[in-house]
Amino acid sequence: MKIGIVLVNYKDYAERFLAPCLESIRTLDTEIKPDIFIVDNASTAESMAYLQAAAPEARLILNINNDGFAKGNNDAMRVMLEEGYDYILLLNMDASLAPNALVELVSVAENIQKAGAIQARLMLDPERKLINSVGNATHFLGFGYCLRYREKYDEVLAESVDIAYPSGACVLLRSSALKTVGLFDEEFWMYNEDQDLGWRLWLAGYTCLMAPSAVAYHQYEFSRSQSKYYWMERNRLIAAWKNYSALSLLLFFPALLAMEIGMSFFSIRSGWFKEKFKAWLYLFNPQHWPYLREARKSAQTVRQVPDYKILPLFSGRIWYQEIDHPLLRYAANPIFSAYFSIGKMIIKALKQ
Repeated sequence: MKIGIVLVNYKDYAERFLAPCLESIRTLDTEIKPDIFIVDNASTAESMAYLQAAAPEARLILNINNDGFAKGNNDAMRVMLEEGYDYILLLNMDASLAPNALVELVSVAENIQKAGAIQARLMLDPERKLINSVGNATHFLGFGYCLRYREKYDEVLAESVDIAYPSGACVLLRSSALKTVGLFDEEFWMYNEDQDLGWRLWLAGYTCLMAPSAVAYHQYEFSRSQSKYYWMERNRLIAAWKNYSALSLLLFFPALLAMEIGMSFFSIRSGWFKEKFKAWLYLFNPQHWPYLREARKSAQTVRQVPDYKILPLFSGRIWYQEIDHPLLRYAANPIFSAYFSIGKMIIKALKQ
């Protein structure tokens, strides 16, 4: 069995996070020795020298430019697919693995052949009793968020559970599934690329799972940078456009339009309307329509499963502590949840 682990570096990221991440890989409790691939985005002579010294066992892929998280991972995954790796573990450099994490992830993959992606149970670091993600939720209007973020994890779950999509911070991917659905969409650059990949896996008849017995610790912080909102707003709309059936797009469009109006006012009040407007400009720019057309065609080509079987994994509410607000909790969530429930019933009745 051939397994590769992908780490993506950017600027001083490795100097800040690589040591504990690498140590956790070196001390894994497994007879399978995984190969390590480090992709160095915006590589310099200094970063290359540091990586060679700190991780002499790793294979380095050097990119002159920073082409984003999606392409960085893809650069390593393409090599592994060409070389016949069975599984690929994507791991953020600011995360570390529990000793049995890889064994548990592979065990789930070997026992459930339809599992295309298996996420580890991500706990915060250093607050290791608090959850970072036990899988990610997809709101029916394209938003993605971590399940049970910052909640305490005190139960014992032996079985893996279905999730809408896995976090790219620590996920084992089946190579044969990637050959079917493709890699990350590099147009996403960063954010929601894992959501899009998970969605395509479900469309193609694979499952996305969270393995509670496989644990990783993530030094996660919620970023409020202005540029983040552009990528998140643009990419959630692209993901919905690509992966929904025509009927789902039609039924959910009124809710999407209402949400866009609401998000406009919210972005003005919060100071990032410029980023929201840039996302609209991207979508309405005719230069991008060929990509949008081909991306949708590609996603629908792999479809084996109708939406009514996938939508139960989605959510009608947004529940994420970092963006909690009374209007969201008491107005938007109940209204959109009711709308989503009606839409699901129509789509299921028509078996679309």
